[in-house]
Amino acid sequence: MSAFNAIGDGRDVDQNEFTPGLEPQPTWCPGCGDFGVLKALKGASAELGRTPDEILLTTGIGCSGKLNSYFESYGFHTLHGRSLPIARAAKLANPGLEVVAAGGDGDGYGIGGNHFMHTARENHDMTYIVFNNEIFGLTKGQTSPTSPKGHKSKTQPSGSAKDPIRPLSLALTSGASYVARTAAVNPNQAKEIIIEAMEHDGFAHIDFLTQCPTWNKDARQYVPYIDVQDSDDYDFDVNDRREAAAMMAEVEDALHEGTVLTGRFYVDEDRPSYQQEKRAIGEIPEEPLAERYFDDSYEWERSADHFLDKHK
Repeated sequence: MSAFNAIGDGRDVDQNEFTPGLEPQPTWCPGCGDFGVLKALKGASAELGRTPDEILLTTGIGCSGKLNSYFESYGFHTLHGRSLPIARAAKLANPGLEVVAAGGDGDGYGIGGNHFMHTARENHDMTYIVFNNEIFGLTKGQTSPTSPKGHKSKTQPSGSAKDPIRPLSLALTSGASYVARTAAVNPNQAKEIIIEAMEHDGFAHIDFLTQCPTWNKDARQYVPYIDVQDSDDYDFDVNDRREAAAMMAEVEDALHEGTVLTGRFYVDEDRPSYQQEKRAIGEIPEEPLAERYFDDSYEWERSADHFLDKHK
């Protein structure tokens, strides 16, 4: 009997199954955009027919890090900025799991920025949701990597002298094969984008705009928003890297000028995921590594033996 025999049941799933009995009510501040992420993730998981046993949710530190306390699934609350390496390892060991990583803008684009870049470069098969509220919320209002230039905070009382990071452009140039932006104020689009990201074979990055009414009162609530796929004013090919890059630059300029543009910006369905690449060269076994822990007849081997044999 395997611990992973629930994977692939194919049954109908109610989104209430993802509400934990231990801590069903989130403790985020009233009006926080993080509620929108949780609702969209529950809805997307249920619509895809994923069960709590089929999903692993890894999180970092910050308000976003509470997500897996309020979402019933396998979960791993990691260190600051470290949700991605844990997610990568889990997906490599057990490819049957639906792996979702989450972090905040400070957690994901600042402290964990290097992991973000290299996970995108390697195109690991997972979904990465970054709660972007342009502030460090849990530590009570410090300037973050996405705070606009001139933003005043406890750490920058005279206003930030730094330009904000460009998350979409960074994801594209690093190698992500699916890049999108949505907002908590657009729940239908948010659910649709998470569904697409979870179905995508490769690294799917979602920059999720989440308002923070407590610690970022100067920030817009990301309304009104424009869905670029529904607007006649924006015409570009999401499968064309150059057109996507130009559109992302326009989107990132527009955000701090008062225009919120959301939607899908780049999709590459042809690029193999890291897991597919490793399997093709024989470095990932056909049998998931995680299954070996439940196989009493499996004879464990030491990786050092492969090197020692070469020197005999």
